[in-house]
Amino acid sequence: MDSVLIIRAIFVLILGSAAWYLQPFQLASPFAAGLGVAVGVCIVAFEVQVRKVTLKRLIGAAVGSLLGIVGAYVISLVLGHAIPNASTTLSFIELTILLWMAYIGLLVGSSKGEMLNLGALGGLFGGETAIGQTFKILDTSVIIDGRIADLVETGFLDGTLVIPQFVLRELQLVADSADSLKRNRGRRGLDVLQRVQKMSQLNVQILEDDFPHVNEVDMKLIELAKVYGCKIVTNDFNLNKVAQLHGVQVLNINELANALKPVVLPGETMRVFILKEGKEYNQGVAYLDDGTMVVVDNAKKVISRTIDITVTSVLQTTAGKMIFGRFDDRMHTVHDKGHGPVREPAGSPHAAEARTTGAAG
Repeated sequence: MDSVLIIRAIFVLILGSAAWYLQPFQLASPFAAGLGVAVGVCIVAFEVQVRKVTLKRLIGAAVGSLLGIVGAYVISLVLGHAIPNASTTLSFIELTILLWMAYIGLLVGSSKGEMLNLGALGGLFGGETAIGQTFKILDTSVIIDGRIADLVETGFLDGTLVIPQFVLRELQLVADSADSLKRNRGRRGLDVLQRVQKMSQLNVQILEDDFPHVNEVDMKLIELAKVYGCKIVTNDFNLNKVAQLHGVQVLNINELANALKPVVLPGETMRVFILKEGKEYNQGVAYLDDGTMVVVDNAKKVISRTIDITVTSVLQTTAGKMIFGRFDDRMHTVHDKGHGPVREPAGSPHAAEARTTGAAG
């Protein structure tokens, strides 16, 4: 990056020196040098913006501008034959048409350039699609959730994390909410973003693209993913389903967490801490470290104790995994509290309940 800045500075100095020597528009040397430096700064600013544009948009803008210039030239020929006597008015009209057509072609071409399928051309353009797939758009829910920062630290995510400006606006609205719960969640999301930005193993970009005609943030995320051909990272169940209907790939943090939960099979023995009474007769309920609920038959009498159980079945639901087991005091061991019971995860919704139950006992 330092070498790029040096090259830019040298370019601006050369342009300023050339203007000092050549004195364009019959300007005095100091004013000519200032003009050269100003033009150089404008060119560098344009170059910085162009570097952010995808190859598809660059090709679309170039083709659109070329077609606009050709169209303006044809119109100028028609006007030249229609008005034989050239005048400054005609010259102005021709210049206006040229700039108008080139401007329209540039904007329309760049906006429609994303529809180009450069991957079909192969060769030089074959990697454009692969590059697009390395971009992952973060949803507001997954930012507030916070687990994305831990996932980034593990190195399982590669490429570039993209944070749209409209997601930042929504996050700011949550952080400024009058509701203290929403305000805390929004501030936690902003803290998570700062933490992710400081991680060197992943690039984070703020994207200014917006879709004013689309009101819902979820639909804006889907449209943005379509434009850039990338994936959405979320833990929103509804957004997951809608995005799949639109043909957009989704990385769901909740699905990943469920997939990483330990696999248990019927007949296996496991050790759990019975936290409370179950809904059915003589049932006890326990929770694993990852929050998985374990429903144990014949365990009501051993509440607040650690026991060994036999797994009878495993149920996978949209909300997560549930394990069913049975306790038999003739074959299973009952452990005292001091012998390493399985405790609730510190941040789980059942931790407070576990403390309350223990205090009551």
